[in-house]
Amino acid sequence: MRGRSGFGHGRQRRGWHMLKPTLLFLMHKGATHGYDLLEQLKEYEISEIDPSLVYRAMREMEVEGMVTSTWDEKDTQGPPRRMYNLTPFGDRILQEYLNDLRNTRNHIDRLIDDYEQHMKHGNGDFHNG
Repeated sequence: MRGRSGFGHGRQRRGWHMLKPTLLFLMHKGATHGYDLLEQLKEYEISEIDPSLVYRAMREMEVEGMVTSTWDEKDTQGPPRRMYNLTPFGDRILQEYLNDLRNTRNHIDRLIDDYEQHMKHGNGDFHNG
């Protein structure tokens, strides 16, 4: 039943809606390689997403002008790796994401508070109609 409601579409999608803002934040902290971004996403519980989706998101953000990338040939023991950097435009988009997240958090908090108040006043019976 959860799948029909829009929730619980499997672990692969868990965290997908937070992927871009989290990537932008991680690059806000400093330029980094794609592999390092994949590792850092785990700190934000975005570890079940296929790495190819992460790299696709990075390419999309690069096309949109939020990030730039260059080949890093010095700081690697193997083949060159892409180094990703946040652009000023990407920083503005990050700020917009954060404002939207704050507004969403406020909405969620209000809904939860209202529901809990509703339940405290003996309105816990389910009424359909």
